[in-house]
Amino acid sequence: MPRTDTDADESPHHPTRMTGDGRRDANAASVLRTVLDHGPVARGDVARLSGLSPAAVSRQCTDLIRRGLLRDLPEPAAPGAVGRPRIPVDLHTGEVGGPLAAGLHIGVPASTFGLVDLRGRIVARRTFWHEGTRADALVRQVGAALREFLAERPAGRPLLGVGAMLGGWVEPGEGVVVRHDALALRHRPLAAQLSRALDLPVRLDNHARAVAQSEILFGRPAARRSLVHLFVGNVVDAALGIAGVVHRGPRAGAGDVAHLPVPDSTAPCACGRTGCLEATASDSVLAATAVRRGIIPEPQTMLLIDAAAAGDPRADRLLRDRARAVGRAAALLLDVLNPDLVVITEQSSLLHADYLTEIRGAAVDHSHVCDDPERLVSPHAGPGVLPVAAGTVLLNPLFRNPLRAGGRVQGHVGCG
Repeated sequence: MPRTDTDADESPHHPTRMTGDGRRDANAASVLRTVLDHGPVARGDVARLSGLSPAAVSRQCTDLIRRGLLRDLPEPAAPGAVGRPRIPVDLHTGEVGGPLAAGLHIGVPASTFGLVDLRGRIVARRTFWHEGTRADALVRQVGAALREFLAERPAGRPLLGVGAMLGGWVEPGEGVVVRHDALALRHRPLAAQLSRALDLPVRLDNHARAVAQSEILFGRPAARRSLVHLFVGNVVDAALGIAGVVHRGPRAGAGDVAHLPVPDSTAPCACGRTGCLEATASDSVLAATAVRRGIIPEPQTMLLIDAAAAGDPRADRLLRDRARAVGRAAALLLDVLNPDLVVITEQSSLLHADYLTEIRGAAVDHSHVCDDPERLVSPHAGPGVLPVAAGTVLLNPLFRNPLRAGGRVQGHVGCG
């Protein structure tokens, strides 16, 4: 069965019962997060940075090393050094024995598979195209292709499990896709289905929340204070993070911004209104417009980006128009929520900084509270955002509670 998490708080610093096992769990999480932030780092420095006693740090390091999550990195003593050498500890990311998390992003035309280490760095990735596949066959085909991908992972790297994400309304506690219109998924227990297909623990979340959590765990320090993440693909949605916690809301329904009004947009929407964000700026709308205008032969956003890069002014103009629409929507989010960061996942701006500049300019022009364009950024992982964020769906609970989220690193779990 998939491992699911019904706790709405995704912060690694979520308070736990500070007696007995609760204190041990909290201490282990504190040590692991301190090493993530500062490693390689000596145990004495872990104690100073975390506020734990040296004895507690030593116990937790021993336990986390035994579980395969940390490793000692002996440093040779400096010439003439006196006393016991300081042995730093770091996350176990070694090519032999370093555990990996699998990441799966299920998109509309294709899915992205990835393997990431404990620092969220990509070890391997692959794209699996499934455009036009019926909903009842999609999960089976994606599961089979992912299993094949995982079977080819680097030898000697144990697998922790799978983090899966997709757009739409996702209930992570139950591992259920409540609604994904483009893929025709309704009330689908996706985590359980993937877990059975892969014989692995699977955690599931919405992709906008997953990217936000990836920024909090691995990205810029400001993301831990507050951020808004806006995901602009075939699905357009958003996520809010405050003090290291990504907000889900009742039934995990937060983040639906598809019908957020875009100032000056007159694009018709299926809801009957005009100017809705998804109807204005989604990949599918953008690509269809480019085909209709004869800019590209097939409705693929990457073809449009390539055409712009090759010097087609029509392609460039269309991408800049979309970027300004995204910026106007970001301005609304800035004015309502005023976060430290607005993270924008949008394909053209991930690949070419000029389009991020367009987004920033439109946001600052339309916002009443933000005059700093640097508050709008692309994801820290750049073009690797999808596999890294998907892997974070699995890794974030591990950093929150390394003694309970996954137990010992599994050296021979499925697909091996």
